[in-house]
Amino acid sequence: MLIDKAVYGGSGLARADGKAIFVPFTLPGETVEAEIVADKGGFSTAELQAVLEPSPARTQPPCPYFRQCGGCHYQHATDGVQVEMKRAILRETLERARIREIPDIEAVAAEPLGYRNRIRLHVQANPFSLCYKFHKSHTNLPVTTCPIAAPVLQRAVQTLNREGQALGLAAFVTEIELFSAPDESSLNFSLWTGGSGDEAKSFLDRMSPQLRQILPETQGIGVFAIEKGRTTSRLFAHSGADSLLYPSGPRRYRVSLASFFQVNRFLLDTLVQLVTAGEMGATAWDLYAGVGLFSLPLAETFSAITAVESSPYAVRDLRENLRGAKHRVVASDTAAFLRQALQNRQPAPELVVVDPPRAGLLRDVTTALGKIHARKITYVSCDPATLSRDLAALLESGYRLRKMHLLDLFPQTYHIESVTHLSLD
Repeated sequence: MLIDKAVYGGSGLARADGKAIFVPFTLPGETVEAEIVADKGGFSTAELQAVLEPSPARTQPPCPYFRQCGGCHYQHATDGVQVEMKRAILRETLERARIREIPDIEAVAAEPLGYRNRIRLHVQANPFSLCYKFHKSHTNLPVTTCPIAAPVLQRAVQTLNREGQALGLAAFVTEIELFSAPDESSLNFSLWTGGSGDEAKSFLDRMSPQLRQILPETQGIGVFAIEKGRTTSRLFAHSGADSLLYPSGPRRYRVSLASFFQVNRFLLDTLVQLVTAGEMGATAWDLYAGVGLFSLPLAETFSAITAVESSPYAVRDLRENLRGAKHRVVASDTAAFLRQALQNRQPAPELVVVDPPRAGLLRDVTTALGKIHARKITYVSCDPATLSRDLAALLESGYRLRKMHLLDLFPQTYHIESVTHLSLD
């Protein structure tokens, strides 16, 4: 079968007897042999058996676990072609949502390997190993390396694979997250357990000196509870620093053990520039503010900043990072904040920055933004489908698309990060 194009999710699209067939690990223009594994009615999914006529863009994957591990999807494609596939997918998704007058989508990329400052792995007890998951499976895949992770994280994985049993990780820890500074000088650990708080403190007292000895970059270690149905885990205990100072340009951000932060250490400064450069005025709102990645630079060029965040860990970091700036931190979800702003007839800011999770803004938020009518909106998105849905709603409210960038924050994967600037004039 002939692969027509790449589609969001990592597969290539082929057609047979009028039915769409999705084949992972293929490239546009390739002729492949594939086996249908699931018939979904309107489409089928298949497994690649052989590449009969490869694309010139096909290359040797840098990771020994590629096609086994579920984390990467594009390692078989050259770097430039990965970016072009993503740009085509983003544009097609926007067009499918009937968005007109789409500006040229400028693509920005950087080093495609060693870029991640954070990885999260599962702990396998017997035999002991740190693991990702097999592709489309909940089964553990033991790993000894991860080429997209910063070298300090890869060294930590190798050390923990060797020493983890002696540290007692298998008996108490189910997942481990490692987070490093961009220069790899410091490292924080977050551990998840099904044990109790008292057990966590005892475990940490016993284990942390040993961990620091074998991984001297370690600054802080936290143990969190596994709790179903909760979006934020409880911190049972921590040893050393409970946060890491992460530099970006001339600024430094406090990032707590449980706080979200962008993972691409090579493109972070570029992302901040694309969102904030040239923006200035009296008031700006930073919604889904996190630890203040955009709030802090905006506070340098706006007279007043309102930063809205719902995670208690991130709110604590946000307050610290904005200390000394003229700001207001609102510990709230965005929809509730906007409802209150409308009820109080709060004056519209000159700029609204939104950086929502993968689910996007949803109708309550786009409706409220349409009523508030800030002069400019900058939308940072990690999902083209929800971005397209939300942009369609904002365009109906009178906004126009001005600029759009695609940042390849997640090379080797199908994930697409974009920055879209909208305005009323």
